[in-house]
Amino acid sequence: MAKKMARAALRATAIGGLLFLAACQTGSNLAGDGAGASATGVAYLETIRSEHGLPPLRPDTTLERAALQQAGYMARSGKMEHTTGWGKDFAARMNDNGVEGAAAENVAHGGMEPAKLFSMWMNSAGHRRNMLDPRFSKFGLAYVREGKGSDKRYWALVLGR
Repeated sequence: MAKKMARAALRATAIGGLLFLAACQTGSNLAGDGAGASATGVAYLETIRSEHGLPPLRPDTTLERAALQQAGYMARSGKMEHTTGWGKDFAARMNDNGVEGAAAENVAHGGMEPAKLFSMWMNSAGHRRNMLDPRFSKFGLAYVREGKGSDKRYWALVLGR
């Protein structure tokens, strides 16, 4: 029982830390950033993976920071892509963010909430493959709104070991 309570306290502290850390990483020119969105993705990814006999993924601050960075870039540029205007491809961005080993990224844009987002990704072969990759044990999810007052968001999900 004490072990379960300690895990719950640690999980709550980690999620709070994710929210604080990711909020510190956002620029003031971004409207309605989605720092801490990883907490929202836990249940969706747990369901998706358990339905396919896979262990759950843990939220990770490094991966969330990388996801927030890409979501912010996409919102600023108005382009949904895996590269940046600074010539950085996915591998270079992961390296710059301290992500080691295998990693993958799903991106999306639109006025969807997480339920629709994960459903859309599951209905796309490449996105589905990323979320069901047994090599991955961690993830980071973030979004940045298209503009102030907009319901459209640029989403990024980064998965890793």
